[in-house]
Amino acid sequence: MTNDSYLPVIVLLLAALAFTVLPLALAWLWAKKFSPGKPGPSKNAIYECGLESADDAWMQFKPGYYLYAIIFLIFDVEAVFLLPFAVAFTGFTAPECIAMMGFLLLLVEGLVWAYQKDVLVWT
Repeated sequence: MTNDSYLPVIVLLLAALAFTVLPLALAWLWAKKFSPGKPGPSKNAIYECGLESADDAWMQFKPGYYLYAIIFLIFDVEAVFLLPFAVAFTGFTAPECIAMMGFLLLLVEGLVWAYQKDVLVWT
């Protein structure tokens, strides 16, 4: 094997390094040139959506919102796995159908669990 066969690999490696290092270097140079040098009271102030905070920052959030979002993401991703099954349904053999039925059983079991725990109730 000659050294010429590694030339495309080396070129792609250098391009990958340039695409990763160059934006970081430009951002660092931009920050050095245009950012204020020293933090002060106005720079360290707490902002939320451009406004100064009015209340205590230690307020509690309802975990139900997060659970609702996590359940949505889980079932959304599982729905993406169902699409190839629906497209190739006619070409499946018996073991493949059994595996997919197991997957669907887990999906329905998770949905029933979320319903029993009142995760899907938006209050």
